Amino acid sequence: MPNDTDVVIVGGGLAGLAAARRLHRAGVPWRLLEASGRLGGRVSTDPVDGFLLDRGFQVLNTAYPRLGTLLDVNQLGLGYLVPGVLVRHRDTLTRLVNPLREPAGASGTMLAGVGSLLDRLRFGVLAASFATLPARRLLEAPETTTETALRRAGLSNTIIEELLRPFLSGVFIDRQLETSSHVLAMVLRSFVRGRIGLPAEGMAALPSAIAAPLPADLIDLETPVGHVAPGRVRTQNGDIAARAVVVAVDPPSATTLLPALTPVRMHSYTTWYHATDTAPLDEPILLVDGDRRELITNTVVVSRAAPTYAPTGQHLVATSVVGPAVPPEPVIRAELARLYGRSTADWSHLTTITLPEALPAAPPPQGRLRRPVALGGGLFVAGDHRDSPSIQGALTSGWRTAGAVLAYLRPPA
Repeated sequence: MPNDTDVVIVGGGLAGLAAARRLHRAGVPWRLLEASGRLGGRVSTDPVDGFLLDRGFQVLNTAYPRLGTLLDVNQLGLGYLVPGVLVRHRDTLTRLVNPLREPAGASGTMLAGVGSLLDRLRFGVLAASFATLPARRLLEAPETTTETALRRAGLSNTIIEELLRPFLSGVFIDRQLETSSHVLAMVLRSFVRGRIGLPAEGMAALPSAIAAPLPADLIDLETPVGHVAPGRVRTQNGDIAARAVVVAVDPPSATTLLPALTPVRMHSYTTWYHATDTAPLDEPILLVDGDRRELITNTVVVSRAAPTYAPTGQHLVATSVVGPAVPPEPVIRAELARLYGRSTADWSHLTTITLPEALPAAPPPQGRLRRPVALGGGLFVAGDHRDSPSIQGALTSGWRTAGAVLAYLRPPA
């Protein structure tokens, strides 16, 4: 049974780990309780027959500001995706790239057959404004949904339906594009400024690197928490007294432990993993469906970015679908043959991973993407449902919550 301490952190996902790191740096006694047998929460990787299968297709953006506080991203051995997308439209594959990251592809992007030239110019202006304006100004702008923001920017229905809805629905896990325009601004800002990569050892390497400096004896795995109250946490082995309690579990579990919280709607996401001897593409670029069939959200040959994801001589393809409906694997395989323009008959289906609660919904109003974390009486809550629905949001929330705990424990004289 763990000893009493100053702060108990319930949950060993990214938010809980970020909170632990800040408290540890400040010299405050803490203890972390994780119900499962591993750290990382929704960010995890399963090794299967020499393949690395992330728990749902996930990527790491190097422009996330909080990353640099917690680790050196170079230690992750990132393999990078092409900074752009490939769009299937009837018999044509159209390649569009971020000209700031891939200048050689700028002319091809401007002449691409997705939307009009004016569309691409207007979207470029919108993305550049997100990347260059101060974050404060972006979060002070009038807030609406992502779809409304795109239409107000003058973008045509064609480019929205054939490019931006397929792409952004995979980012937000939201095909309706009801996500707040403030979230859109901050996410596109990070896409323009950063690079998108996969750690050589899978996405689980991220929580492992964040947890590395923490003393292992302060982390209790397989320790579910049944009840929290001001100054006390109840586990199956007994109660732990603490001056402050941070609940950093997934949103549904947080609402169970803290009934005063407003329930958070969650988006579902399913990823199919296939193995193939011959990669269907020569580059690691996200392929989306511009034919408005709205079945496959995106697909990518992840082993082109990070060869360690597949055994030598094989390739790994990750294909994702947004929403609760899970199509049969043969339907997905047939759609992949259409998208890639080649047979998938000899592909091996490794597994299908369905995440009913993959990401919190973030409709307006989200304000400045900073929901309250102090609930009173020494109770605190952290997670991407308190900031933006992203890895950055989880890390920032945990860090911010730890700051609120420090202020509570050490009030100014």
